[in-house]
Amino acid sequence: MPAEVRQARFAVMGSDGHLIVVADAPGLLERAQTLLRELEACWSRFRPDSELSRLNASPGRWVRLSVPMVALVGRAVQAWGATGGLYDPTVLSALETAGYDRSFETLEPQDRTPPAAAPAPGCAGIEIDHDRVRLPEGVRLDLGGIGKGYAADLVAAELLHWGAEGACVNLGGDVRAAGRAPGPGGWTVAVDDHLRPGKDLSWVALADGAVASSTRLRRRWQQAGREMHHLIDPRTGRPAESSVAAVTVVAAQAHWAEILAKAALIAGLEAGRELLCSHGVAGVLVTGNGSVHRAGPWERYETWTPSSGGTSPAPPG
Repeated sequence: MPAEVRQARFAVMGSDGHLIVVADAPGLLERAQTLLRELEACWSRFRPDSELSRLNASPGRWVRLSVPMVALVGRAVQAWGATGGLYDPTVLSALETAGYDRSFETLEPQDRTPPAAAPAPGCAGIEIDHDRVRLPEGVRLDLGGIGKGYAADLVAAELLHWGAEGACVNLGGDVRAAGRAPGPGGWTVAVDDHLRPGKDLSWVALADGAVASSTRLRRRWQQAGREMHHLIDPRTGRPAESSVAAVTVVAAQAHWAEILAKAALIAGLEAGRELLCSHGVAGVLVTGNGSVHRAGPWERYETWTPSSGGTSPAPPG
């Protein structure tokens, strides 16, 4: 008999979480949610007792961290180098200067004029030694986006290790699918049309892999009458002013798709397409006027668009 398909929806890491598990083994959804809560306790910047908060509060000193936390910092530093600094986890001070200094759901319009922005310091001085990390003076990390992607990767792998035949982990739009899908067509993932909330831009199908999106149209707030958003251009320390409104990337791992989506948006249309192609991933970039630009082998994964006729399929599960 085919394995049972189980699902769970819940709030995690400041986002909506959705788990789909193809498994006969009981209790896997609960184990996965417990692991996600443990990971959130490692790298949430909004929890004063998190490992990340402890690291950020200890400049110039070695800080002993858990295995997942050290691995995440290492991946963030590698991503900074691989994207030429377009992805930069050291933008935390710039985010706070722009007004994103508390969890998003508690943000309110701010009247104060922010201090002058400055470029992010970059990762060159970050040191990693086995289970210890040392940040230079003046460097603090924000691992929110990459943290959701890496958590999706870890949890999907653990679910298979625990006995699931297939698993799909969606953390705020960072999706990692692995193993056997519930249906014959693989794992189907909807790509939001961020210019038309509630509509789909396309659908993609994966046998095993990840999808992540980045957009400057969500997580917005007002500061001194100016519209702000959370995607900081590390070269200026200000919210990115790219013509690209949203980027979606298909890659082998969710944290890597998240990294490249953010870097491509900050880079802008042509440089962003070149970045995605140079890393051998598939992507789609949408500009503020709604024009859609594909990069890499996107058509290999795309199974539906509004122009293909018909209506979008029902969500998986």
